[in-house]
Amino acid sequence: MKDVWTLKYRPDTFDGILGNRQTVETLTSLTASGSLPHLILFGPENAGKMTAALALAKRLYDDESELNFTYFNASDFFEQGKNYLVRDPRFYRLLGTDDPKKIQKSVISIFKDIINEYAAIAPMNADYKIICIDSAEALTMEAQQALRRIMEKYSKTCRFILSSKSVSKIIPPLRSRGVTLFFSPVSPDELVPFMKEIAEKEGFGVGDEVLFEIAYQTNGNVGNSLEILQTALTDAQEAGTDLTVSMIQMQFRLDEENGITELYKAAARDKNFMEARNKLDALLIDDGLTGSEILEGFEIAAIADEKKSGDEMKTAKRLIQIAECDGRLAQASNERIQLENLIANFDKEKSCE
Repeated sequence: MKDVWTLKYRPDTFDGILGNRQTVETLTSLTASGSLPHLILFGPENAGKMTAALALAKRLYDDESELNFTYFNASDFFEQGKNYLVRDPRFYRLLGTDDPKKIQKSVISIFKDIINEYAAIAPMNADYKIICIDSAEALTMEAQQALRRIMEKYSKTCRFILSSKSVSKIIPPLRSRGVTLFFSPVSPDELVPFMKEIAEKEGFGVGDEVLFEIAYQTNGNVGNSLEILQTALTDAQEAGTDLTVSMIQMQFRLDEENGITELYKAAARDKNFMEARNKLDALLIDDGLTGSEILEGFEIAAIADEKKSGDEMKTAKRLIQIAECDGRLAQASNERIQLENLIANFDKEKSCE
């Protein structure tokens, strides 16, 4: 089985992280200060949040990282529930069974017990240990309240890192107890050389125009870019052909019936707010998309619309509205309110406020 490039080439130091230099410099300063606060890392998927958390642990603990750094994924807890818990060998002693039907406690009670137990374990040859909770947006309100109390209880010997695609889904009391750092998508100027170097190490030749197309289509998502690159190069090799821009575009061709396209059509073309709101609910609740992911799709749809209409001025106004709403999402306590405001005011003189 071939190595997955996203894992094989994941950096383990701050210097290897692509983009987000200001955020990385802040993390470097915090680790050097000797008094690391709780951290909340937020930004789109595969922007470097978990890579930064692992690099931080490596810098603090070196070879003892595994002893002092514990990782949990909140979506595993609260979306897969007991079926996930019985598969993780770390929890067997606490659960006492590998049959989910025999577990009497609720998932939230088990979550509290597990976090409490791990937070209470003394650090090894260090002043404090780190518990990292990925996909923190999946934590229920009750779980976040419990986590707040645990953070207070073990503040002297344990630090928490919360990683989330949406900081607005983290309750204010949790946000106020940590330093919040934003991770943005990586620019093509950094992503393209990174992909080219990896392709050459793996024995592949690929043109810069193909790599720029991948970076554009993935919106600077490093993980997705490497996955697409590895798959596309392997397929091209098996077919005995060179990888081309058109082959990449074929993989990313938008389905005209996808939910975001329908939402955009209802808001921008039909001006049907009720229909747009229903489609927005479907994307947020049924599909589980974040506000940022919806806005990324909106941007792609607006650019595609401009190619058909040729109205650059209207497209520019729409993109400004999308950008303004994206900025507000970073500080909003409710994504849905901001997105509803956007679709209600789309193409009007005022953008979402």
